[in-house]
Amino acid sequence: MAGAARDTPERPEAEEEEYRLSVCRKLCYAIGGAPNQVAGSAAAFFLQIYLLDIAHITPFQASLVLFIGKASGAVTDPVAGFFISKSKWTKMGRLMPWMLACTPFTAVSYLLMWYLPPFVSGRVVWYLIFYCLFQALTTLFQVPYTALTMFLSTDQKERDSATAYRMTMEVLGTLIGAALQGQIVASAHHSHNCTTNPPLNTTSPNDSWHDSPSYPEPSDSLSHQAEVYMIAAGVIFGVYLLGLTILFFGVKEKDDPYALNSDRAIPFCKGLKLTMKHGPYLKLTASFLLISTAVQLEQSNFVLFCTHAADLRNHFQYLVVTILVSAAVSIPFWQKFLQRFGKKCAACGISWMIPFAVMLVTIPNPILAYFVAFVSGLSIAASLLLPWSMLPDVVDNFRLQNPHGKGQETIFYSSYVFFTKISAGIGLGISAASLEFTGYKPGLCRQSNDVILTLKILIGAVPAVLILGGLFILLFYPITEESRRETKLALEVLRRTHQSTENLDEHTEDTSV
Repeated sequence: MAGAARDTPERPEAEEEEYRLSVCRKLCYAIGGAPNQVAGSAAAFFLQIYLLDIAHITPFQASLVLFIGKASGAVTDPVAGFFISKSKWTKMGRLMPWMLACTPFTAVSYLLMWYLPPFVSGRVVWYLIFYCLFQALTTLFQVPYTALTMFLSTDQKERDSATAYRMTMEVLGTLIGAALQGQIVASAHHSHNCTTNPPLNTTSPNDSWHDSPSYPEPSDSLSHQAEVYMIAAGVIFGVYLLGLTILFFGVKEKDDPYALNSDRAIPFCKGLKLTMKHGPYLKLTASFLLISTAVQLEQSNFVLFCTHAADLRNHFQYLVVTILVSAAVSIPFWQKFLQRFGKKCAACGISWMIPFAVMLVTIPNPILAYFVAFVSGLSIAASLLLPWSMLPDVVDNFRLQNPHGKGQETIFYSSYVFFTKISAGIGLGISAASLEFTGYKPGLCRQSNDVILTLKILIGAVPAVLILGGLFILLFYPITEESRRETKLALEVLRRTHQSTENLDEHTEDTSV
């Protein structure tokens, strides 16, 4: 009895030591997710202009590729959540096998997504197939990878710290992807590669909805443009393999340290219903659904805007790097800020990009453009860090209200990504279709005034409205810093009570024997 009394107070300290994460493990975890961000950044900034100006498919066809591709990734999210939640524990863990299995196929599909096939009439089908595959396989990695946060530690500070490491590395991955892609393919978008005599406003914008481009494809120039895009894709292919190796050897998945040992998994459909009825989750998802769509619109149209609407054709790759360097270096700042002032307060930083983006649209000056890029990077960093830092708090809140169920982590993460991808796909599809409707002509140095106005709206007005709407919804998010602390204490009491009950049962069995 005396020994038991002495052991009791030491247990929390031992558990705290057990679930404390080393810097090396946090770095390995963070590096493991970077390749997806490298590839996603390259696609976000350059895929639309590649499809239009290199692959020479119409804007309407490009809108189909972007929307259906995003939709395929979104549909994969709940499917992945279902099968992962049913997975059994293996020697590598429950989540790690999924990441190991899908990454090689993801890398191959990404490589083929940038290949220019020799045929012309069926190119849209080629890009549709491989972009859909890339989005679906990316989801099969991202769902278990993000859910892995809950299986690294039960301590909120450790999870927040791991999330900050991950977001810093993902922003660096985004920077690397955009910088590599931008520097390698910059020569494909110089002014000598475009047509200088555009037939502006000579036809109705609607005439091009189903027509093929009516300009010749210069074989030498096109061959060079396609080659530099394939070189960039090959470099990112190698990044995928390196990231997977570091993740596998550097991260140890714990056997569900989050749930009580005797809990039974909630059936997927019932768990999904409970998730969709959880108020904090709905508010968080609705808020960042709008904000992430705004960021996606900025990313996908930024190069087009610089090229055709702001006369910044020779600056776009450096502007992209400025945005991402600013985002990368500001992640630690935002992590400290949200720890001191709270996560809801940190969300105000997302709105900083609005006035500066409007200034860039109205005054397209190179010096102003670089300043706008710097401030936008600060806002993008906040928009990337906050949802993934707040989602574990939502899961904790749900666990407190449903203490005898487990296996909900992948449902929360997969359904969150599902909604954000659907909204981003709709936004990207509408933006590309808007360019088609206003008469965008691939390969021209100078687009029509209607196209230029559309690009300004897509860069300025639309993201501003979406961000303001998302921040308004976030005002009603109920989890505060005080409630987070209360939830943490309540969950610790539940775990200790459960462990004490189990120890008492074992002692009773031993006595009876």
